[in-house]
Amino acid sequence: MQYLTQLFIRGEWVEPARQGTLDVINPATEDVISEVAAATEEDVELAVAAARKALPEWRRLTGTQRGKYLREFASAVQQRKSRLAGLQSRNNGKTLVESEYDMDAVSACFNYYADLAEQLDLRQNQPVTLPSSAFKSHTRFEPAGVVGLIVPWNYPLMTASWKLAPALAAGCTAVLKPSEITPLIELELGAIAQEIGLPAGVLNIVTGTGPDVGAPLCAHPGIDKLSFTGSTPTGTKIMETAAQSVKGVSLELGGKSPILVFDDADIDDAVEWICGGIFANAGQMCSATSRLLVQQSIYPKLMKALLTAVADIRVGDPFNAEVTMGALTSRQQYDKVLTAIAEGKRSGATLAAGGEPVPGLERGYFVQPTVFTDVPLNSSLWRDEIFGPVLAIRTFESETEAVELANDSCYGLIASLVTSDEARIQRVSEALEAGHIFVNGHQELFVETSWGGFKKSGIGRELGPWGLDEFLEVKHITRGVKPGL
Repeated sequence: MQYLTQLFIRGEWVEPARQGTLDVINPATEDVISEVAAATEEDVELAVAAARKALPEWRRLTGTQRGKYLREFASAVQQRKSRLAGLQSRNNGKTLVESEYDMDAVSACFNYYADLAEQLDLRQNQPVTLPSSAFKSHTRFEPAGVVGLIVPWNYPLMTASWKLAPALAAGCTAVLKPSEITPLIELELGAIAQEIGLPAGVLNIVTGTGPDVGAPLCAHPGIDKLSFTGSTPTGTKIMETAAQSVKGVSLELGGKSPILVFDDADIDDAVEWICGGIFANAGQMCSATSRLLVQQSIYPKLMKALLTAVADIRVGDPFNAEVTMGALTSRQQYDKVLTAIAEGKRSGATLAAGGEPVPGLERGYFVQPTVFTDVPLNSSLWRDEIFGPVLAIRTFESETEAVELANDSCYGLIASLVTSDEARIQRVSEALEAGHIFVNGHQELFVETSWGGFKKSGIGRELGPWGLDEFLEVKHITRGVKPGL
């Protein structure tokens, strides 16, 4: 696959201006599995120019015409599902089962926005009711323009689809920057674009580092809108850059999400949902429910069941069907998580499980599923996003105390709630400060529902009709009407 060391610009695979490359690592083995092109500002310039050239024709297509391309993306991903899932697991470290789930979500996303692209035709030129008969007005929805899409390494193709599918549905053209850590699977989108005959320049893919690609992309005057998923500090810098030219931004940022377990919860169900919320994808989720709040009366019973479940988690080779938690995605993240665990041990919290690299796995970035109890409220374990398999636990006595503890965070992406009391579900769901509340279940994501958070968890929403609206501009045409006409 020669294109892995090339960039996808103008519908073609091209060499980077400075001929540089970046190594791509398998986090489960630490082996170099590929190289990709290391783009620089000159390549960003070419990609943006290609997207601008393609914009007029692409935006003139009907939503139905654009939707046909989106359906072909969805079909191509399904046809390649096995290979794409394997590629992602080798590059990202998550289990093959998780990667296969991601591929289904990618296909669903493209199909959903194909539907919305078709519906967009019906939304155009709708009349607005005015209080005066001397005027008529109607509404148009037009693409934001050329968009820069910057995606993370934890769910590389899925988060790319959350941005690319609605952007193309809206009539935007795009420059996509994958994470330099997990770029392999997004390059497959270029191969698919060629296969389905996507018009040249509608999608451009530029691999490289944040300073060399991300920064010039964000600052480029030819970019009309930026959509970024990643850390809150990086999102803040992107917002500052965008402000210089008043670009629109959508930011899906960090989280320190709570899961609240009340005394009427089914213990076995609660433990399953707790583990899924913090140990899936090795805890590398912005939505990870890394703060567990347990009602004091069931704490001993729940902890016994939880520690048994944690001990049963098998960490190792992502391609081993018996493994339930894979590797952290990079050396940098591995070191960060181990540093956070060390700080947790010094904070006065009690280490109840894990807390070390996995014995016997000397190669690869494997960390034990880790549980701390009695975590101080002012500790980094409780306040800061770790982005790894580290759970911090505190108890509460009352519903009021639980909500106060849950909301005492600068983040507000998601929250989870486990209780059988219907009245409590309504009260607590309304009181929690988060963009998405999960009740009595896993964090099951549906493309039809919104994704995004309150406070420092971001700006704007992805998925659902709200995801499409992020890439649309609203225009009203109001005209005077002469009497009698």
